[in-house]
Amino acid sequence: MEEIRVRIAPSPTGPLHIGTAHTALFNWLFARQRGGKFILRIEDTDQTRSKDEFITDIIDGLTWLGLDWDEGPERNEPYGPYRQSQRLDLYRKYADELWRTKKAYHCYCTPEELAKEREEQVKRKQAPKYSGRCRHLKPEQIAKFQKEGRKPSLRFIVEPQKIKFKDLIKGEMDFDTGLFGDFVIMKSDGRPTFIFAGVVDDFLMKISHVIRGEDHLSNTPRQILLGQALNFIIPEYGHLPLILNPDRTKLSKRKNPTSIQKDFRAQGYLPEAMINFLVLMGWSPQAKDVSGQEIWSLKELIHEFNLADVGSSPSIFDQKKLDFLNGYYIRKMSLGELAKAAEPFLHAAGLLDVSNKEKILVGLSLVQERIRKLSEIPASIDFLFKQPSNFGHILVPQGSNKEKTKIALEQASKYLASEEDFGRDSLEQLLRAVAKKNNLSAGELLWPIRVALTGKEASPGAFEVLEALGKEESLQRIKKALAMIQ
Repeated sequence: MEEIRVRIAPSPTGPLHIGTAHTALFNWLFARQRGGKFILRIEDTDQTRSKDEFITDIIDGLTWLGLDWDEGPERNEPYGPYRQSQRLDLYRKYADELWRTKKAYHCYCTPEELAKEREEQVKRKQAPKYSGRCRHLKPEQIAKFQKEGRKPSLRFIVEPQKIKFKDLIKGEMDFDTGLFGDFVIMKSDGRPTFIFAGVVDDFLMKISHVIRGEDHLSNTPRQILLGQALNFIIPEYGHLPLILNPDRTKLSKRKNPTSIQKDFRAQGYLPEAMINFLVLMGWSPQAKDVSGQEIWSLKELIHEFNLADVGSSPSIFDQKKLDFLNGYYIRKMSLGELAKAAEPFLHAAGLLDVSNKEKILVGLSLVQERIRKLSEIPASIDFLFKQPSNFGHILVPQGSNKEKTKIALEQASKYLASEEDFGRDSLEQLLRAVAKKNNLSAGELLWPIRVALTGKEASPGAFEVLEALGKEESLQRIKKALAMIQ
């Protein structure tokens, strides 16, 4: 049986994109489920936009997600280097072969000439494609262009034909090559285009299956043509559905959270939640015993994943589902694990101190069931470390009034001052009795107490917060709130 070898080949022109992570996960699962190899290749031939900082971001992001690779840029065996900028001689070798066998030709057209040609085609309501005017240049024309200092690109010759292949996800595909014309495989600066470099690398790295986003579908017939011209073994292709916004517009780096590190990890999402969220965008298991299941570990996914269960329709980025999944995994953590995960966020908020550790654990126990992201923790528990201020405008609960709120705080203060047992259960029994005695609803009493203690509209319940703060601190805060209401 042929060895399964798949790859993810991001361009380091920006941080690890959620779409790239989505593709990486599906490749990783396909390889792991079938005992194959997962390869990381860096497509860094764009000199002006590729940056090492983005390579670091990509590597760190995939590592954080738990998507390890069998071959990659940190070593050169067995089919490296795994950075395209270190493989330029290989591309030139195969480009020269296409030129020698008259399957490609030098094109001396300038960017301005090409833009004008496209513009005229659009005016004539024709699909823009290269006219092929450099395909049959005479020696004197070539000499003239060279004298002018023009540096040629190399174009692959496309003859009119039909390219058919069976997409692993979308099924039978049929492309008319007459629609796209001769295309550039080597730029005038001597560097390969994405389409050409990918074909050479996939062949030399023995890639068996190319699983990528649907936005690359139009590249596939070109790459099949190149592979056939070079007598390469053609890999199987599969194109994953795009990820869209709820309004079905395409995710945009400018408008949407798309960076795995900056927009998700740094905002307090867990890798387990991200993996779970990503896999559900496009994959839905058909086996009856797991159909409809939403919570998946990587181990379970390796066992159940099947590319045949990936749909062809676009996936919708559902922020609420991501928050739900992240909240689920936060609730599954032990307090110690949660405290460790929350450290960067607590440190940034100035709450991480040796003397605070016990208080942090208390705070986490109060909010673990409520929070959806680790980044919410500091603002959720900061009331434990400092007295709140500027909360007078929210002291009075909806449907009540200042007079009732004043009575509630005065009576609560009176009875709490004489209470010896400051445990949650005792406090609940006491305060509910106080509310009944003063003809107050539970909300009319507990809302102002909770706001007085935390300064927040949303927080853990009054009984839990009273217990956490203790008697002396709680009475001080209620007294401060009374001053505000008066």
